[in-house]
Amino acid sequence: MSAGEDEIELKFLCEPADLAAVLAAAPPGETYEKALVSTYYDTPQGDLRKARISLRIREGGGKRVQTLKRGDGFAREEHEQPISGDSLDLGFPALKDALPPAKRKTLSPIFTVRVIRRQRTFDFEGASIELAVDEGEVQAGERARRISEVELELKGGDCRPMFELARRLSRTAPLYLSFDGKATQGQGLIDGSDRAPRRHDKAPLARGLAAAGAFQAIARNTLVQIAANGVVLREADSVEAVHQLRVAVRRLRSALSTFADVTDDDHAEAIKAELKWLAGACDDARDLDVFAESAAALVDPTLDLSALVPAVEAARARAHAKACAAVASGRFRELVLDTTAWVETGAWLTLGGKASAKRRDLPAERFAAKALARRRKRLVKLAADLKGVDDAARHEARIAAKKLRYAAEAFAPLFDADAKPFIKSIKLLQEELGALNDAAVASELVGRLRLKGAALAAAKTLLAAREAARPKSMKGAVKAMDRLVASPPFWII
Repeated sequence: MSAGEDEIELKFLCEPADLAAVLAAAPPGETYEKALVSTYYDTPQGDLRKARISLRIREGGGKRVQTLKRGDGFAREEHEQPISGDSLDLGFPALKDALPPAKRKTLSPIFTVRVIRRQRTFDFEGASIELAVDEGEVQAGERARRISEVELELKGGDCRPMFELARRLSRTAPLYLSFDGKATQGQGLIDGSDRAPRRHDKAPLARGLAAAGAFQAIARNTLVQIAANGVVLREADSVEAVHQLRVAVRRLRSALSTFADVTDDDHAEAIKAELKWLAGACDDARDLDVFAESAAALVDPTLDLSALVPAVEAARARAHAKACAAVASGRFRELVLDTTAWVETGAWLTLGGKASAKRRDLPAERFAAKALARRRKRLVKLAADLKGVDDAARHEARIAAKKLRYAAEAFAPLFDADAKPFIKSIKLLQEELGALNDAAVASELVGRLRLKGAALAAAKTLLAAREAARPKSMKGAVKAMDRLVASPPFWII
């Protein structure tokens, strides 16, 4: 690949026993097998990782190639050049752009990837696609992790056939779309974050981006988080991974709502329905986790909740099993792949006439300013009388606050003003409204648990304690809302 081209690729996790079947199901072509050894580099401070850059020397087939990739996910900027020796070429133009001279001199090997690659290139529905099946391991110091992956890389033509091929191959074997390259996997081994629950990372928004591009950046960011937490939950149950999975789904659903005028097409509703299913598969687990955590946090020696614990833990186990089963299902695999395909190639990108194109091409900062003002106006209306409305109305206000926060956090890089004070005020409101909502949910949960005897008595004691804390939370919510109203908007252009 010539320097500076975009690498367009789909990467899937696949069990080693299924790799041969995937290769057999792919379009025919001459298959090459080779051993590849890749050494990855970074500075002691991890400057490349912080900048979402990977740097490696790959040796295979008698050749050595130095490669720098920038970005995450489906499309990444790639620069590469052949080298003759074992050492990095510090004069590599892309590397010079990435790091100053003093930093380049501190680059050193950090981990190694060794794989056996079986590779085939073919034409499929008008596109030239390279299929690579990799099996091996990534090693960082004393730690190592297995690699078993299927990669589809677009070599020429439109990328839609590549998604269609991925769907066909997924019918042969369970293929889980992953946005974590080998660099991310190796870095995770170094700092111990491999298979750790994936928290939200800021989408790379900047002025000059169009509204459509801003949506794609936000959506890609959430899909990375969804896929990564799915990996965690397929290996082992995790309270935090369930939580972060739900956060990612909520952020994507919120983005779909915020960008509805830009992304509305015939497939959008199907995407929303599948995301709602995934959120629902995790709701009980999260509600029970919060219930258990809040019960454990009550500091009152007069409260004996021991009789309640077995029933709650049994319900949590069932709910978590449901969430783990969801991310291991074919429906989850299809959701992640279909949503990615829609974000990258959906009809919404070209649908409609001049008015639709104008909405897509609107500068992101102008779109964001309008969206944030609209979100703020709705929240102010819904939260005008928090004391005088019922739990359902307060819940609606909480959802509006959450959507405003998600939008504010995503759009903050587009504006010069500091968004932190405004976002902090939303967080405070969310916390207080969340406490009120948790109390309402707790009452419903107790009803669904069908408790009896000592367990029911303990639950009633807990609910009474939560109800006693309600006035304080209500007062805090009103105060937080007043603070939010007084916070000046940061989205002035």
